[in-house]
Amino acid sequence: MNGPDIIFPNLGIEINNLNPIAFRLFGIEVYWYGIIIALAVFVGLFIAQNEAKRTNQDPNIYFDFLIYAFVFSVIGARLYYVIFAWNEVDSFFSVRDGGLAIYGAIIAAVITLYFYTKIKKLSFFTLADTACLGLIAGQIIGRWGNFLNREAYGGYTESLFAMMLKREEAKSIPVSLLDKTKIIEGIEYIQVQPTFLYESLWNIGVLMILIFYRKKKKFEGEIFAYYILGYALGRFWIEGLRTDQLLVAGTNIPVSQVVALLSAIAALVFVIIKRRQLKNT
Repeated sequence: MNGPDIIFPNLGIEINNLNPIAFRLFGIEVYWYGIIIALAVFVGLFIAQNEAKRTNQDPNIYFDFLIYAFVFSVIGARLYYVIFAWNEVDSFFSVRDGGLAIYGAIIAAVITLYFYTKIKKLSFFTLADTACLGLIAGQIIGRWGNFLNREAYGGYTESLFAMMLKREEAKSIPVSLLDKTKIIEGIEYIQVQPTFLYESLWNIGVLMILIFYRKKKKFEGEIFAYYILGYALGRFWIEGLRTDQLLVAGTNIPVSQVVALLSAIAALVFVIIKRRQLKNT
């Protein structure tokens, strides 16, 4: 098919030959999404281990933890999706067909860290402060997998960052966009909010704040709390723009907005309580 694969009309950017499949190995299709996620994991580990060295921790702990966290995070991401989209899922194990939710992965990773630190007799909040730097870095990279998959986008927009996708290649097109298609060179496009880009840029800002503040933290767990707060605030906003939300049963309320709001409140309350305790000591 002719015509650009993706267009940013107001930025004058056209992207061609953007195939979600990177290559085939022994007849198995290897997607760019998987490669990007793998890169995100390795970059996240690199950052966490370097932060561990800076704070006189054993960096090998984070590699050991990653082995467990990766497995349970994938399970958590899938479970979160299946619970809230059970009527759209044929099989729990059909992950290659899509259906992983980042909040499920984060929740599973935190639970895994809790039990890992209990078993290893380590400080949960010390590891959480360190690991969250790698986690947010991985999230920055990981969102670009959605870009290559033409998924996780928002509704129609004429904004500066408006993104046009070929209608036949975009995933989960809502009815609201079907009457707003545009024809270029005989090809139908939908024009949407690039929410993957918004979240990636937002997370860069969160990471910069965490890196700047980490040497000034007042108590163990503070960096982790600010990660939760910062990410949750951005996710609450961005989730409202997306067209593929998982909804609370029987409502039009996005599940991830609820989780984001509760997470932000919990993180803020945690910081307030800890700071008050410090004042009273």
